[in-house]
Amino acid sequence: MSSTMKTTVLVIVDIQNDFCAGGALAVPDAEAVLPVVNGLMGAFHQVILTQDWHLPDHVSFVSNHPGQNVFGRVALSSGEQILWPDHCVQGSVGAAFHSGLCIPPEAVVLRKGIHRDRDSYSAFFENDRQTPVGLDALLREAGAEAIVLAGLATDFCVLHTAVDARALGYEVTVVESACRGIDIDGSLADAWSRMAKAGVHRG
Repeated sequence: MSSTMKTTVLVIVDIQNDFCAGGALAVPDAEAVLPVVNGLMGAFHQVILTQDWHLPDHVSFVSNHPGQNVFGRVALSSGEQILWPDHCVQGSVGAAFHSGLCIPPEAVVLRKGIHRDRDSYSAFFENDRQTPVGLDALLREAGAEAIVLAGLATDFCVLHTAVDARALGYEVTVVESACRGIDIDGSLADAWSRMAKAGVHRG
């Protein structure tokens, strides 16, 4: 592997049971990414997996907002919040990684969305845009200059992680065949447009 590849880290976003078939917030066709992602993991020295990891009373859960509907929106101090079905509750089966992932033993797991009062789509910053999640520190420790992104969902956590990475100076490639989106009101097309404008490569 070239020295350039050694400075590139593969980041796998939220391939967890709740985002796959039968899960609380299933992304359409999510399982199709598994063989692609597994192939990618075998090609990189360094792999980081993000894991959505919410408290049961998390502010993003529609169940904690009486009278609201799934995919409704509420104003929070951290910004506008889409309301989701309860998902990826800490320690639950839904929060576990999909069993079809062939995770290398040396891979690093980074949990996000751990605070009840704010969500975290990006693996760099929580949705308040101030609180670090931890990916930047891990990448700098690894001496990374670039990341390759894959996972779920393209139009939310992959999008925000990619755009934040570019803002922090990393070269970013999103592997389209290794991602799937939710696509709420055109959010998938909008995500690709925003990533392109930020200088993200579409691989």
